Amino acid sequence: MHATETFGHYAQDYHHTALPDEVIHHAKRAVIDWYASLFPGLAADPLAQLEQVLADDLDRGRARLGNGRRATARAAALYNGTAAHAAEVDDSFRDAMYHPGAATIAAALAASQDAGASGLDFLRALVLGYEVSTRIGVVLGRPHYQFWHNTGTVGTFGAAAAAGGALRLGAQPFAHALATAATFAAGLQQAFRMDSMSKPLHAGRAAEGGLLAAQMAARGVTGSLDVLDGDAGLGQAMSNGPDWSQVGATLGRDFHITRLTFKNHIGCGHTFAAIDGALALREQHGLQADDIAHVQVDTYRPALDIACYERPTTANEARFSLRYVVATALARGSVRLAAYEPAQLADARVRELMTRIDVRVDPAIDAAFPGQRAARVEITTRNGAKLVHLQPNRKGDPELPLSDGELESKFLELASPVLGTALARAMLAELWSLERAVAPPAVHGR
Repeated sequence: MHATETFGHYAQDYHHTALPDEVIHHAKRAVIDWYASLFPGLAADPLAQLEQVLADDLDRGRARLGNGRRATARAAALYNGTAAHAAEVDDSFRDAMYHPGAATIAAALAASQDAGASGLDFLRALVLGYEVSTRIGVVLGRPHYQFWHNTGTVGTFGAAAAAGGALRLGAQPFAHALATAATFAAGLQQAFRMDSMSKPLHAGRAAEGGLLAAQMAARGVTGSLDVLDGDAGLGQAMSNGPDWSQVGATLGRDFHITRLTFKNHIGCGHTFAAIDGALALREQHGLQADDIAHVQVDTYRPALDIACYERPTTANEARFSLRYVVATALARGSVRLAAYEPAQLADARVRELMTRIDVRVDPAIDAAFPGQRAARVEITTRNGAKLVHLQPNRKGDPELPLSDGELESKFLELASPVLGTALARAMLAELWSLERAVAPPAVHGR
């Protein structure tokens, strides 16, 4: 049996199996975090341009953009998937090196709105997308992540599986949806090694492509069922010929959606262990920026490869600058959306502190990636003291999870400027009761 068929058989059984209450709760947490990511992304590039390009698919259809505008399902998936990744606030599944929510929930929501599904149907669809896609990402492994942006590649499978769940595809159509989705999977890391607007579009295109694959499979379109594990398949072409034989071994027993990472800072998640370590030392020793003579950050290789900008000049570059976010954390005590506004980007105190920060790969920390995302921060003060903190996990990882209350605070912080406080609180209450809703969520007052 090919990997696509393994997932197809699981999906068919899944349609008739109740989910544990714990899984439903974690699915609602994922949705709350997705909206917290979506709302600030609406104002980011390239959302305004994308809305203009999609004009022919707007003001009709049964789906909704994140700004409340009516749209066809595919346009909504593309737009909302892009927005949910644009502000760099979205969730991740660490072992798959992948932000599953942006594309998976965008596709699940568009397909569910289009089909007139219930809130519970929507939750079930997105859980299926998470469980299938994260397993594909784990099998592809670190060799895939060397060049490919998993949120674009693996995200296409999350979107296809979620849309297939919303459409209640049987075993064979579901397998064919994944097979077709594999031929759409794309997204290169080089796209964000230079300042550009392409990165969030990876998530949007994954959402659109996965939805399209499921819609076509529902109408009888077939794909090559060995496209993942075949001799010229995705595993050979985009990884190192991985073993697919156990890809479905824990399906239905170990729900990956219960072990997500939710971001506790704004920016590239590879920098977060270093931010947490710097903040710990700042708080423990009452440090101010002027007290610091030198900062040494030791972490894993992808953090240096991806958060690579030494002298960022734009908001996009700053989100991917390990030196910038660590300096911001030490100087200001947090890294929030305001850190990427022009005034803070030009802050002379932060810029000067960046010149005193060095970063390097620690072999032991690197060997633990991707299962552990650690950093060691050593600060030498101007009076000669050496202060060291090893941050083994990031706040927001499964080992240090955001509580429901902390997740609510994140949602209100990021949604309230867009919706207003009252509407944001009302929407939050509705998201917590989604399993009882007659329809998927929609934006209030739009």
